Amino acid sequence: MAEEPWADLTPDEKRAKRIEAWRNPPVEFANPEAKAAYTARIDRIIAAISLEKPDRVPISLNTGFWPAESAGMTPYEAMSDPARARKAWVDFNIKFQPDAMSDPVHNTVPGSMFEKLDYKLYSWPGHGVPKETGYQFNEKEWMQPEDYDALISNPTDYMLRTYLPRTVGAFAGFAGLSSVFDFIELPFVSGHVGGWGAPEMVAGLERLTAAAKDLNGWWAGTALPTMGELMSIGFPPYRSCGSKAPFDILGDTLRGTRGVILDMFRQPEKVIEACERLVQVAIDWPLKRPVGPGTPVVFLPLHKGADGFMSDEQFDTFYWPTLRKVLLGFIDEGMIPFCFAEGRFNSRLETIMDLPKGKTVWLFDQTDMARAKQTIGKVACLEGNMPLSLLHAGTPEEVANHTRRLIDMAGEGGGYIMDIGAVADGGKDENLHAMIKTTKEYGVY
Repeated sequence: MAEEPWADLTPDEKRAKRIEAWRNPPVEFANPEAKAAYTARIDRIIAAISLEKPDRVPISLNTGFWPAESAGMTPYEAMSDPARARKAWVDFNIKFQPDAMSDPVHNTVPGSMFEKLDYKLYSWPGHGVPKETGYQFNEKEWMQPEDYDALISNPTDYMLRTYLPRTVGAFAGFAGLSSVFDFIELPFVSGHVGGWGAPEMVAGLERLTAAAKDLNGWWAGTALPTMGELMSIGFPPYRSCGSKAPFDILGDTLRGTRGVILDMFRQPEKVIEACERLVQVAIDWPLKRPVGPGTPVVFLPLHKGADGFMSDEQFDTFYWPTLRKVLLGFIDEGMIPFCFAEGRFNSRLETIMDLPKGKTVWLFDQTDMARAKQTIGKVACLEGNMPLSLLHAGTPEEVANHTRRLIDMAGEGGGYIMDIGAVADGGKDENLHAMIKTTKEYGVY
């Protein structure tokens, strides 16, 4: 019997298929015990996401460079020594035994790739920031206030021929290209092709080729083997792709903080129109890659919607309407939106409840977890809220006590995943052990 076309499936049917593929990956497990552990971990996570009671509170680790630090490596070494980085991430998972894999994808990407691209948006270890620290965004109005119409009219064309030439040196030559629509009529073709032979374009393509070789070598030698090994011994991947809130796409690395704040007052209608235009862009971003997402969980770091950045009225006007459309778009495709609510979202909790029940995960950083449980926790899985400062400066006893408080507040009845509230580039290993041990002992249902 022919399989029903994907487009004809309901959102719940799509979700079920994605979860089934997540539970049963094409992996050769090391032994039956590893396969059983993998399945138990997946089922534990899925139950929590679905607001059901698993056997105990699941554990995920919102780690950045911590596996490198635990292995005695600097962030620079993690991005330049793939063999040691791979071992560090495998050892870290074996050492701490989380339910969701702490993967190497974001923090072992070769720094040489960024150098060859001449990537200007961020500084990274050993390039603009010390080798001992993580990466840092370079705040600037990379998109100019008069660019709104170009972005709204054709986001891809704007990115390729205006934004990227400003922000990535390897794309400088693309500013000299004419529209790709030249190819649809023979007399127009020559008007486009010549731009590809410009000296700036040729140099840029050489940069891109060199960067791609570095990246592909890393994928083949570090990322894929590490994740494959971790899966084979029982650790499932968790968040496998990412997107952003439309306002954050606009306000983080396009207009920048100062620029988008001014725009909310000087040209609010353009901000709203741009956010609406970016809704489908945000949905297509992870779903229309050549290779589809490896798990149903799509990561969305939420930045400028936090308390203190904008008023509740501004949140309801500029931020939430288009973010909600993106979340619903992912849910319609069977995905599980994972919203990383950085900072505090205390004044947003009632508003963000307007979502289907049991379809999203919200990782909270500094939000009041008791209030979150009574509001958004009624319709969504909660995660996180373990203070990074406590893991750095506290004692194991203090961490264990806070772990129990979080389980009491957020874990009652299910629907909670233990995690760190912010990305952890390091901390005391003994404190992380205390969080995990306490969760496994105290968080049993």
